[in-house]
Amino acid sequence: MATDIQKLIGTSEEDDDEEMDMDVKEEDDEDEENGGKNIAAQIMAGVGGGMASNSSDSQFQHQQQFQEQVTTPAGGARRSRPLEEKERTKLRERHRRAITARILAGLRRHGNYNLRVRADINDVIAALAREAGWVVLPDGTTFPSRSQGSRPAGGTSAAVTSSSSHLVSQQTPPASLRGVSPGYQTSVEYNTCRMKGVFMPNPSPYDLSSSTQPQIPAVVGEGGEQTESDLHIGGSMDTINDKQIVDIPPIPKLPERDFAGTPFIPVYVMLPLGVVNMKCELVDPDDLLKQLKVLKSANVDGIMVDCWWGIVEAHTPQEYNWSGYSRLFQMVRELKLKLQAVMSFHECGGNVGDDVCIPLPHWVAEIGRSNPDIFFTDREGRRNPECLSWGIDKERVLRGRTAVEVYFDYMRSFRAEFDEFFTDGIISMVEVGLGPCGELRYPSCPVKHGWRYPGIGEFQCYDQYLLKSLKKTAEARGHPFWARGPDNAGFYNSQPHETGFFCDGGDYDGYYGRFFLNWYTRILIDHGDRVLSLAKLAFEGTQIAVKLSGIHWWYKTASHAAELTAGFYNPCNRDGYAAIATMLKKHKAALNFSCSESRMGDQQVDFAEAPADPEGLVWQVLNAAWEVGIPIASENALPCHDRVTYNKILDNAKPLNDPDGRHFLSFTHLRLSPLLMERQTFLEFERFVKRMHGSGCFNACQNPRNNKFGATSMSFTDLVLKVNEGLSSHIKFKMKVVGSHLGKQLSNSGYSRRRKGIQIE
Repeated sequence: MATDIQKLIGTSEEDDDEEMDMDVKEEDDEDEENGGKNIAAQIMAGVGGGMASNSSDSQFQHQQQFQEQVTTPAGGARRSRPLEEKERTKLRERHRRAITARILAGLRRHGNYNLRVRADINDVIAALAREAGWVVLPDGTTFPSRSQGSRPAGGTSAAVTSSSSHLVSQQTPPASLRGVSPGYQTSVEYNTCRMKGVFMPNPSPYDLSSSTQPQIPAVVGEGGEQTESDLHIGGSMDTINDKQIVDIPPIPKLPERDFAGTPFIPVYVMLPLGVVNMKCELVDPDDLLKQLKVLKSANVDGIMVDCWWGIVEAHTPQEYNWSGYSRLFQMVRELKLKLQAVMSFHECGGNVGDDVCIPLPHWVAEIGRSNPDIFFTDREGRRNPECLSWGIDKERVLRGRTAVEVYFDYMRSFRAEFDEFFTDGIISMVEVGLGPCGELRYPSCPVKHGWRYPGIGEFQCYDQYLLKSLKKTAEARGHPFWARGPDNAGFYNSQPHETGFFCDGGDYDGYYGRFFLNWYTRILIDHGDRVLSLAKLAFEGTQIAVKLSGIHWWYKTASHAAELTAGFYNPCNRDGYAAIATMLKKHKAALNFSCSESRMGDQQVDFAEAPADPEGLVWQVLNAAWEVGIPIASENALPCHDRVTYNKILDNAKPLNDPDGRHFLSFTHLRLSPLLMERQTFLEFERFVKRMHGSGCFNACQNPRNNKFGATSMSFTDLVLKVNEGLSSHIKFKMKVVGSHLGKQLSNSGYSRRRKGIQIE
């Protein structure tokens, strides 16, 4: 597999700077003596194990290569290869490693793949599998993350995994499929494929997403017309009197909570980052209107949008252009949706998920060129123009204004511009940006400075304004020599045990360490306190919120190093989130936490060497907020479209058996995209919205007295969900065409919720 991928990449020359990263050994003479036997064993194992290649030609090539390397006359003696061939092999190996190193470097730098340092091509395969929504266990077992029922028992069955260097090609479906057109057979290869020695799981009955559900071509219905009536229904099919009968096998019911009757939690959808361009014009309003209508059909409560400081006040201080947002808000009001507005005082671009570039206002950048200390600075003196340093909150360095005054003027302009939307209650919440990515934290993990997950990050307190504050605090303590940052805290991609500050028993828990970390987190809390006090004035009567990021890696270590560099003083012997929650309580602000969908198993698979615990972090933050009585909103940190992740969000949003009945204030789905608009993923999202609203699962029954299924007619969407909920173990549905455009009706049934098109007889 690795060789095939590398051949497709190309053979351009480049220095082998990253050869050390590859876990590949050079072939020396001793390796070549043993290589023939190993190759022979592998080829024989592959043939005996049923490892099929893509075509007979590729099998012939493998056999030909084997014959060229090994001869078996009489005693099976091995033919010695000339010295020149050995040298050529070494050169090819070096060249292959150089190409693979460039692949990995590109994936780390541009693809945002979390690859270990000594990665190989198998890690790339594993990363691609996870990107597609699959789970790759530490032992190599691979299965769709939403197909829990298809997991191999014990996790020991052979599977198509990252540890295998072979890829299994699609096989011819069994001939036992009766009454199925050739086109349909091709599409269900994935579901019916079984090969000797290889486990390939079937899609789960709950697996409705496009990542694991193949696009099934239309099958012939009554009158020769093609339909998509069994897009999600597996099993055998028979043709009787020109009508198709689908024989659905028993479907195991996965354990899921019933959310019927649970509290109503509104669901919002975040709009794309670039929905308004740099000229403050609404991008493609017609297409956006169509997408908003689709969201409305799913009973979504509203949308969230970033109101970028770099767009609205781009050129001149206190000259604001809200034209694009005015048109967007009017569109939202006409659709009777709600709005959550984000005061985005940070730069967009360069972080994970950023697909547009929106810098800070030009006039701020001009000030930064002459006074770079207005930006956060690391120990090496590198500036981060992603947001303004909190050291200038009370410094008049922005054309005669402090940073806090600039933020207040911007929020006051927004409130005056959209007064009618506040009065009518259309704007239900305003989220105030307090740092990078709009989150209350230091920019300790900047990708532009080389940080990669799961690095601990670096402290960002070396601009002159924060250093002046540190010096003043140290002198007040009576220890002026403490007016410095730690010099043994490692670098962006260090691990805690590699540093003297964060290791177990390190300086973080000493006298100086506790002093420094107390000052570092106090600067963060004071910044939030100052900005929120003015936001409360600007948006009086409207719920304000603050976004908090989930720094869950290294959570199981004593120091919680990644949290410390981000400003959360939360080592194992201290609750670092209680003080933040108390500050939010002071201003009656909600906490928007962005780690509610993370799962422990995923982190263990991705980076077993970084003891992460997202679930433990989630509950610590939620309990800290609920302890002081502040509302909690949430959003997913990474895109999610599968049922397993949605269920995890639901469990956090509505804790089971909570004696106080606590739950989220609202949830925001990240974000509106073409993938979300696809029929299958939207179907799953629509189901999630209903459960967040407390409606439980889809209720397809209209009149329980009409037939044994409780309905004389139901849409295709309800039919699939009713089957997938396991309400019947063995059902034969007779699909009957109603009208001449059944295929079109079925393809739109996830959106229009039509009650015709399929009759159950």
